[in-house]
Amino acid sequence: MQQVKNPASSIALRVATAMHQMGIDGLPRNYELVYEAYAGSNPELVRDFIALGKVKTQEALDALGRKYLPHHHEDGLLSRQNGQVRAEMSSFINLLNEEKISLTDYGRVIGHASRAIMTEADLEGTPLGQSIKALKAATEKRAYQNSNVVRAVVDKTASLADLQREAEEAEAAKFVDPLTRLASRRAFNKAIAKVFANPEMPVLCGVAIGEIDDFARIQEQAGPTVAERYILQVAKVLEAVSGGGDLACRFDGGRFGLLLYTSDQEEVTRIVEHVRSKLKATAFVNSGTGRAAAQVLMSFGICFSEQAPNAFDFTNFAEKALATSKGAGGDTVTIYGASEYASKDWLIYKKKPVGGFGATDGVKASR
Repeated sequence: MQQVKNPASSIALRVATAMHQMGIDGLPRNYELVYEAYAGSNPELVRDFIALGKVKTQEALDALGRKYLPHHHEDGLLSRQNGQVRAEMSSFINLLNEEKISLTDYGRVIGHASRAIMTEADLEGTPLGQSIKALKAATEKRAYQNSNVVRAVVDKTASLADLQREAEEAEAAKFVDPLTRLASRRAFNKAIAKVFANPEMPVLCGVAIGEIDDFARIQEQAGPTVAERYILQVAKVLEAVSGGGDLACRFDGGRFGLLLYTSDQEEVTRIVEHVRSKLKATAFVNSGTGRAAAQVLMSFGICFSEQAPNAFDFTNFAEKALATSKGAGGDTVTIYGASEYASKDWLIYKKKPVGGFGATDGVKASR
């Protein structure tokens, strides 16, 4: 088996190594937190993570997670929303109390008028006449107040609707990649966690993690516009092959993930090869130079749920397989072995032979 040239270059491997060294539990929320810290995309998170010191307790990690990854700690968001809703409802109750006081005053005026009608005969210039005038004024005031109450209730209802819509949009946005509109890494982690909801009987499925080969070089030489077109094309193909039941995600940069709800190795490899062949057949033209751009080549790492004891290892094994593919020179697919949880038990292939699956010309397989 061809060895990985530089395992340390893979953020995923660095994350797994770091978590092991620091004694951090392999929970999905811990993995994402450490991954984001090592990726360095959020300097504040990096600074706060380092400030935790060498010994990082689960309480400290969760406190950091609530600040930067609230989707793993829904209580904070729900608490804020609940507070806003309670404030709105409190204001509405105050309006109702004001209505009650107004109705009491209105009833008192009517009572005075009734008593005057019963005791007075001459209306003009009498207390009865004054009561009638007061009743008229109170009626007008009551109508005006009722109008204000209706408008206030409408405004409060609209405010609550806006709050609910904002919460729903925020909930949806954190699980969607803004560029491709595929599911995000957070959605992927959440789905993987569900696979192992029952650790004794995980959902039978396969994970394929892929990365556009030499994506950094493409960005530098072809420019961000062409690199973005590569990303969008990959997203288009992954969305097409995932259909309605499987999950296609974009992690970051040129990295993507597929969660396929089948444990059939031939089916998973067929889908991955279909993705790679579709991308290779795509012709890009550099809008700046007018010349044809390079093909979209991708490397993949595959793992199946029955090979992993938990959600963290499931993802980690696929990441390691991807690192092996990249170390083999790219444009390669590596499958984590089905019988042992050892790095040597990987199958690397570049072509699928006619009539079956296996290693072919120039391909090394290690068992």
